[in-house]
Amino acid sequence: MSEQVKPIGIVLTKGVAGIGKTVSVQKFILDWAEGMSNQHVNFIFPLPFRELNLMKDKTISLVDLIRHFFSDVKDPRVFTSLENRVMFIFDGLDECRLPLDFRSNPECSDVTELVPVDVLLTNLIKGNLLPSALLWITTRPAAANQIPPRCVNQVTEIRGFNDPQKEEYFRKKLNDERLASRIIAHLKSCRSLFIMCHIPVFCWILATVVWKTSDESGCVEMPRTLTQMYTHFLIIQVRIKNTKYTELEERDEEMIFKLGKLAFQQLERGNLIFYEGDLSDCGIDVTEASVYSGVCTQIFREEFGLYQGRVFSFVHLSIQEFLAALYVFLYFISRERNLPDQTSQLSDLFRAATLHDLHKTAVDLALQSKNGHLDLFFRFLLGLSLESNQSLLRHLLPQTNSHSQSSEQTVQLVKQKIRGHRETDRSVNLFYCLNELNQHAVVEHIDRGSGTLTVEMLLPGQWKTGKLTFKTSEKYMDGFDMQKYTKTPELDQTDLLTPDDLLQKLMPSDVFTLSTFAE
Repeated sequence: MSEQVKPIGIVLTKGVAGIGKTVSVQKFILDWAEGMSNQHVNFIFPLPFRELNLMKDKTISLVDLIRHFFSDVKDPRVFTSLENRVMFIFDGLDECRLPLDFRSNPECSDVTELVPVDVLLTNLIKGNLLPSALLWITTRPAAANQIPPRCVNQVTEIRGFNDPQKEEYFRKKLNDERLASRIIAHLKSCRSLFIMCHIPVFCWILATVVWKTSDESGCVEMPRTLTQMYTHFLIIQVRIKNTKYTELEERDEEMIFKLGKLAFQQLERGNLIFYEGDLSDCGIDVTEASVYSGVCTQIFREEFGLYQGRVFSFVHLSIQEFLAALYVFLYFISRERNLPDQTSQLSDLFRAATLHDLHKTAVDLALQSKNGHLDLFFRFLLGLSLESNQSLLRHLLPQTNSHSQSSEQTVQLVKQKIRGHRETDRSVNLFYCLNELNQHAVVEHIDRGSGTLTVEMLLPGQWKTGKLTFKTSEKYMDGFDMQKYTKTPELDQTDLLTPDDLLQKLMPSDVFTLSTFAE
């Protein structure tokens, strides 16, 4: 059989949070059940990791595991018959709390043998157990390395909306051509937001904010940064809660602080789903959690799975990251506070004496993270330091103290880190952090010895950077000020310069000669 037509046993599908992995799984199963596709498969068993987690301490056979989730399956010959093609779908590897020790777990090839659940999974994936079975595993990219590459036959990626689909989404979602055109035009001028709209959940959050902040005249208070957008979103959801559930006695501050603590603790551990024990650690009992999922349905949700266990999560990872950053910031600006019971690496955040110390600690922790799981958290933490965003928060939390200082120290800190971290995936997030501080994502480096000016910037509409190199004399270097050539996003019509824009601003002075431009 040729390489092109060999059957693919294990497929690993990657995609960022909210990009549509679970929806793709559901659509696949629906099409199969309705006889529209993949009819060569006789049985499909979807087993989400969030539900398998609840069986972490159980010893069970594969036959009993399937019977437990799918009570209609009685005959173990479903697995052993060569006439039946069986498919397992393991959705959400990034949510897995099982050890999955491919190196040390014992081998298992008998579907009736009693072993721990994680041993069943590793042997299924390695092909020791039911080698003819088809497996589909979905995951966020950062967690994909939990599966040994030798076990995977094919890797696919879900990339979300392209640019025309982004526009189509807003036109259909808003059902108002004038408003949709305004938001599309605004997004195209705020490239950092427009790029993230490839994530469907992000489009939904942005559409919610625009719809709720618009009035009958069509005037729209549209955010220019992520922090502005998520602050608006939180305000909208809490106001909806207060309108619908006026009898609740708990203050907004208490609810947000508890949810923020949960978000922070679980973000550090890399968890996207939470169980009752996780909630109780943050002072939330199950009754409160059910109330939260009822009044904040677009922030926090409760699910009952096949295993009939209670599972909680934030609607999207970015909401968890925002609430985690808000928790740390609110904790910092509250002057009458006791140090929380933190023995983790992130505990240093709570010891910061100044806002700049907080930012310095946070950026170092984010850069130390191997999978980048603190990048967006740090970006939100920077955005919350701006007075404009704190003013928004006071609509929701009137007792919030203003705590702002010049962002110049932090801006220089971020630029210093960019110069020291040339890896594209980490430095690009730092460039977007400059945007959160209302600074153009432009970093310059002057080498007076060679008379060289290097300017690095984000390439418009792309998740990568470009570099311009200029030559000039030392006397011009001494008086060079990059701020003369750039404006902040609030003052400029766009929040990213293109290389051509910058070149046009620099060249008329006849001071510089363009040397190179490289990605």
